[in-house]
Amino acid sequence: MTTVSRRSLGKRFANVSIRIALGSILAYVPTTLAGTIVRISTGIGDYSIELLDDSAPETVQNFLNYVNRNDYNGTYIHRAVNGFVVQGGGFRFRLFEGPIDVPSDPPVKNEFGASNTRGTVAMAKLGDDPNSATNQWFVNVADNSGSLDTSNGGFTVFGVVLGDGMVTVDEIDALPIVDLGAKAPNAPHITPIYNDPRDFLYINAEVTQRFSSAPHVFESESGLLITSVSIDAGADLISMNFNVVATSPNVVIRANAESAIPRRDSFAGIAEYSTVDGRLRIPSLEVNVSGSISVATNVVFVLTDAATASFTLESFDQ
Repeated sequence: MTTVSRRSLGKRFANVSIRIALGSILAYVPTTLAGTIVRISTGIGDYSIELLDDSAPETVQNFLNYVNRNDYNGTYIHRAVNGFVVQGGGFRFRLFEGPIDVPSDPPVKNEFGASNTRGTVAMAKLGDDPNSATNQWFVNVADNSGSLDTSNGGFTVFGVVLGDGMVTVDEIDALPIVDLGAKAPNAPHITPIYNDPRDFLYINAEVTQRFSSAPHVFESESGLLITSVSIDAGADLISMNFNVVATSPNVVIRANAESAIPRRDSFAGIAEYSTVDGRLRIPSLEVNVSGSISVATNVVFVLTDAATASFTLESFDQ
């Protein structure tokens, strides 16, 4: 294998495609066009959902309202019923405070249409009230059409898990669970033995421009960087998101603090952050410029403002 030597950022910006990808960040306005993709990052892996914009438009918009406000970032899966559903969206946990409700918008009207088959994503709601869905949603782990299509007005399916994403959902379904009451009735945890709510399975949800299963993704139009990081050679493992805050004269990204969630396992190619030199090193970063995909390797960001957790792009190879 030929190794590309690291070059200065200035020389690399001579390459037009990478300059566009990492330097010219366009304003991004979320839309509800058919096929909107939302990536769900979890403490054991990621999966993506394609939203059914046309068949359940109000439900999709309701879901996107929460996603676009970062309301789901840092929340935990509070209900995983073996061979039935994996459910979240309602709660996050704060140390010394306990479970915190995600603020909910007014309920959305029921739009039942698509069937609750395996791999579909639907809204949770109150019993005997078809029009009571707010922020909680679930993935159907099995074909639940026989029960959920015919009860309570039918449960509105608004998305479907893409690719091999159900592998991750099945892994969530197989995690050990703990019953801590109404806000964690069947809460999966990523440790063999439950110790405290820091062991919950936490998630992030972000709109993405395309479906990708790459572990490190940068999207130029939204300025979103999704990654998983090993801190100080595995002292901590996290998944998290960054957002571009400046592009001139340098590309600067800022950590989304609420998106930093514990990850159970490392993997080959995980990003590395060192508190010694303040550098975030991403071995291979998939860069998306309006559907045009390239890969930057040996990407290095350096911490330049600890107070705001801001990093400046230092170098990369192509």
